[in-house]
Amino acid sequence: MKKHFMTPFRMIIIAYILSMLLFSFLIWLPFSQKPGVDLSYMDALFTSVSAVSVTGLTVINVSETLSFAGVVVLALAMQVGGIGIMSMGTLVWLLFGRKINLSQRLLIMVDQNQYQFSGMVKLMRGILLLALAIETVGALVLGTYYLQYFDTAAEAYYQGAFGALSAFTNAGFDVTGQSLIPFASDYYVQFIVILLIFSGAIGFPVLMEVKEYFITKDSFFKFSLFTKITVTTYFFIFVLGVIGIWFLEKNMFYEGMAWHQQLFYSLFNSATTRSAGLATMDVSSLTLPTLLFMSALMVIGASPSSVGGGIRTTTLAVMFLSIRSFALGKSDVKAFGREIHPEDKQKAFMVISFFVFGLFTAVTLISALELENSSVELIDIIFEASSAFGTCGLSTGITPTLSNGSHLVLMTMMFIGRVGILAFLFSVKRKDTESYFKYPTERMIIG
Repeated sequence: MKKHFMTPFRMIIIAYILSMLLFSFLIWLPFSQKPGVDLSYMDALFTSVSAVSVTGLTVINVSETLSFAGVVVLALAMQVGGIGIMSMGTLVWLLFGRKINLSQRLLIMVDQNQYQFSGMVKLMRGILLLALAIETVGALVLGTYYLQYFDTAAEAYYQGAFGALSAFTNAGFDVTGQSLIPFASDYYVQFIVILLIFSGAIGFPVLMEVKEYFITKDSFFKFSLFTKITVTTYFFIFVLGVIGIWFLEKNMFYEGMAWHQQLFYSLFNSATTRSAGLATMDVSSLTLPTLLFMSALMVIGASPSSVGGGIRTTTLAVMFLSIRSFALGKSDVKAFGREIHPEDKQKAFMVISFFVFGLFTAVTLISALELENSSVELIDIIFEASSAFGTCGLSTGITPTLSNGSHLVLMTMMFIGRVGILAFLFSVKRKDTESYFKYPTERMIIG
């Protein structure tokens, strides 16, 4: 294999593929399954891909299929996928006192979608400590509160720890067998889970900047343009989601409910569609317009350099800012007193174009593969495909009923959604070659 063939992007792709294969083998082994369970390797592979891609789509009931050891394997896969392959690798290197060389720092930069080469190890150390701290606090808070729900303290803290990990990594898996439906009327649990979802989906660079702001307490501290656009876009879409879901369901699923029930169903559904995949209700009970609206929210997804997938918040923001500038007759794109780099505008439209093409292709393929499956409708396929591509994990319940071919399509989408569209495109991109001549330029009619 030629040395130049193994670019950092391709190495990251290979690392994720190998980790998915490793965890699929571990989940497939008998010690990971409960007595009497016969789990096929295809189901184990789907579960592994869903866990490492922190999606949450599943063809099995975790509580009925996996043993305690299997749940531990699943949790480790979620942690690796959530924080990132290179972040976990950095932890191992630091624990063994190994020096991290330049090539490893470059891999960290690619895995975390960063532009600056310096400070990568410090960033990884900060992300790891912050992530573990948030998960630990979430586990203790939920576990302590769960003491009233479960017979033993061990079971309560077990449920709390897994729930906190699943919420923070936006993985969407559960060990209750019913997601968060048993807590549909417990607003405290939902509030804590929503905070954990926000923490994982808002982006690690944002968390690090907020942490630095509170530690330094510098009155001259300035947040980066990335943080300003990310936070503004993320919460704008969250509020839009709350209003949109409530408006579409107020005379349907919400009819006859108290105002606080409608509010928390809308709050949680808007939060979970951003990449989390946990549910407080049967999603298939929602109307067609709401499912389409939630599909759009899942496609947008979380923020860059976070645990979530989708086209990401900054991509959407840059696209709309570019359209607004064009409509105003301006060639540059400005926000918060800064100008966005032209290359970032190009990347935003490239990501959205690939996402639309990929989603349309996936929906078409699954529709073709499920022609004889009378239990699957087009809206179910659109919702499922959007959930997989956005690494969300919400489903109308069709996942186990799909064929192996459809599962392969979904696994491919979950994989691309996790590694990121740009990283995937750069992995298949040929080496840049200098052009020694140019053709005459000619205008093209567009639109």
